[in-house]
Amino acid sequence: MSEQNSNSNLSPPSKAKETNRLKLKILAFHGYRQNGAVFRAKIGSFRKAVSKYAQLTFISAPHKVVNEDGGEEDDARSWWFNAEDNTFSGKCLGGPAIGFENTLRLIEKTVVEHGPYDGFMGFSQGACLVGLLAAMQNKGYLPYTFKFAIFASGFRSGSLVHKGFYDEDINLPSLHVYGESDSIIPKEMSESLISLFIQPVVAEHSGGHYVACSGSIKDAYLDFLHDRYEELIKDSNDTDNNS
Repeated sequence: MSEQNSNSNLSPPSKAKETNRLKLKILAFHGYRQNGAVFRAKIGSFRKAVSKYAQLTFISAPHKVVNEDGGEEDDARSWWFNAEDNTFSGKCLGGPAIGFENTLRLIEKTVVEHGPYDGFMGFSQGACLVGLLAAMQNKGYLPYTFKFAIFASGFRSGSLVHKGFYDEDINLPSLHVYGESDSIIPKEMSESLISLFIQPVVAEHSGGHYVACSGSIKDAYLDFLHDRYEELIKDSNDTDNNS
């Protein structure tokens, strides 16, 4: 049974058989007003580029976004809202984090049922979420672990309840990709998140608010995942030798 059938919040990973090759398991988090299936479709070039090293699973946020007419949009999701009218903006500072606890419970359930995952990857609000999870893991707040993180257009959350998570350096291998001309999440916002990580790998492209995957950016993904893959193989061999 595929993960699509077992959990409506998940989109299935690649159909390639895992038995052919040990791969990194990555849980992918979409941006605001997207969902797992939409995000999966939008980043086809990224999926193809990293398929040598990684198997991606796409999760959908639990909260439906309300449209301007007050109705819910089935396909538009949010990980949390930072305004009282149940909307979200990455540039909002000092707001609440409505629904964040529900998101944490969904992720924990997903990891228990389909994990563990080697790494987390996120775009925009999803990248902000991955940054929060990295900070929470660093403080020992999570009931699960992940070994690396990939951020596309990431930023720090401005929600008041999240500020305390950003008070110490984060010791986790991380790759940060952002667009020089991104007007939705300006590069200064991404750089603020990057500054929290002890040894971040940074790749800037000339474009805007999307998951870039060409030229030097593609190489950055592959180099980063190659190193993580080598660590996975080493850990697997060490486990086999000790068993």
